[in-house]
Amino acid sequence: MKIEYAIIVKNKTRLESLIERFNTRSQTKFYIESFGGVFEDYEREHEVFHESLNALQSQLSQIVKYKIVERTYVPQYIFSEKNLIVVIGQDGLVANTAKYAGGVPIVAVNPDVNRYDGVLLPFNTSDFLVGVDKVMSGNHQLKTIRFAEAKLNDGQRLLAFNDLFIGAASHISARYKISFNNQIEEHSSSGIIVSTPTGSTGWLSSIFNMAYGVANLFEKDLKPKRPKLQDNQLLFAVREPFQSLRTQTGITTGILNQNSQLSIESLMPTDGVIFSDGIEKDFLQFNSGSVATIGLANEIANLVTK
Repeated sequence: MKIEYAIIVKNKTRLESLIERFNTRSQTKFYIESFGGVFEDYEREHEVFHESLNALQSQLSQIVKYKIVERTYVPQYIFSEKNLIVVIGQDGLVANTAKYAGGVPIVAVNPDVNRYDGVLLPFNTSDFLVGVDKVMSGNHQLKTIRFAEAKLNDGQRLLAFNDLFIGAASHISARYKISFNNQIEEHSSSGIIVSTPTGSTGWLSSIFNMAYGVANLFEKDLKPKRPKLQDNQLLFAVREPFQSLRTQTGITTGILNQNSQLSIESLMPTDGVIFSDGIEKDFLQFNSGSVATIGLANEIANLVTK
């Protein structure tokens, strides 16, 4: 299939978002510095990003036509098999784009290697054309990532590239009934995180950090171990489960695969939510009467590798 267009996906810089909020650069500077922030850091981040974006556009235009799509419009954009996607930004932008890419190959570019870890960003502006060329010639290598899925009993569903959160919209305790491996419990907790292999170094890792930090009070020199999930596995963890006369803590973590799923019934009259990849606006309501089945989705993301 001939590639007709490259779709560059980008997000606004922090400085651009703040200028939209405060109308001018000078007002933005005053706001940041009034709280002790360093305005020059915002400026430098902005400058480096746009230097990288300009370099990317200049090189890409020599081999293929392209369009730019802002992160805000990605959920509405219809990607074609005649497209390739070039994401330039942080790791989270790759995750957010992949959910809507429909399996279209993604070349992920780190615009600022001194600022971003780039776990999902194998390319930079010096070598990304290698990935683009390989996609256009059909000789590219792909890292295939399977999404997590939350499916409600009314047919609604939500995909996650990194992780799902199931719980309360605010900081109150989430109440729900959980079923896993033929066990059923009623819970009161801070919610449940379900992580994919790519997400296991993100939100889920903070849960491990917390657990090891508490354990180190009593057992010194424990070293945090990051979960190593296989491609067809998900890991769920219950955050801060509370034991009482009605609630239990026997089910706190587990591995999901093709043959095992997690069932969660909401016991929250209002403010129950399920959202994915840290985007609270991308959510399903999860209130009393809702039952969510959590497991592996059929959909996949295709990330171009070096």
